Amino acid sequence: MRAVRYHEYGSVETLVVEQAPDPRPGPGEIRIRVAAAGVNPVDWKVRSGAVREVLPVELPAIPGRDAVGVVDETGEGVRGVGIGDRVFGLGGVTGATAELAVLSAWAQAPATWTDEEAAAAGLASVTALSGLRALGPLRGRTLLIEGAAGGVGSAAVEFAVARGAVVIGTASERNHEFLASLGAVPTTYGTGLAARVAALAPDGVDLALDTAASGSLADLVAIVGDPTRVSTVADHAAAQRLGVRTANAENDSALLAEAAELGRLGRYTPRVERAYPLELIAQAHAYAERGHTRGKIVVRV
Repeated sequence: MRAVRYHEYGSVETLVVEQAPDPRPGPGEIRIRVAAAGVNPVDWKVRSGAVREVLPVELPAIPGRDAVGVVDETGEGVRGVGIGDRVFGLGGVTGATAELAVLSAWAQAPATWTDEEAAAAGLASVTALSGLRALGPLRGRTLLIEGAAGGVGSAAVEFAVARGAVVIGTASERNHEFLASLGAVPTTYGTGLAARVAALAPDGVDLALDTAASGSLADLVAIVGDPTRVSTVADHAAAQRLGVRTANAENDSALLAEAAELGRLGRYTPRVERAYPLELIAQAHAYAERGHTRGKIVVRV
């Protein structure tokens, strides 16, 4: 199969498109013929070697954790999915940016989603839903989302709105119209956040979700008034110090199915800022490393 690989840790120049062995699904896994794969911050952090002590990989490695495609092989014990089904989901820390990928968690992709949108949904949706789950019921509550325009943040906005929350989302001014289109009340992040939020929510904020790891956790705790009503998917070190709840991305098919159902109902559409062909994978990673992405970046395979 054709795949993107890197043979050593380093910059985007280490990424090459070449032939690689076809992967095979193990028990409880499926293999898909990939149509598109997501590009997530963890991909370039793993590739660069920045997190090698926490997430070491066997080289050469194929970047990418989430993808969409058609099932072409199933492992032992797999039920409820068949050859030819169009699914999106998650595999290991690496392996998705290739013609064939193995997934350990998946759901049927809504027909209303394009391949690019479905490729953007896997990691973002399970991360966002895990972060919201840590906060408990949302209906009738006011939720502040830090980093609301990114892939995880924008998914969290739509999920929270669908669950009946009033959402205030932080983002740069260029993304305020985007946040409003998702159903959030936008505001800027940074110094003076508490005052801006107080003006938007005079009755106070019940809950807060941090998706940005921008150093704002202490401010979020102060705004909400209780560290147990704040969760983060991005700043675990500060969370431990402050007593904030934490959540991690999990390869959970139930969470993917929940996201897919909201997609079928028109309540969640994964947002894609840029889509690149496989041959321009280096450009995709370079753009991702700049940060401040609106929604997700994907690669068409």
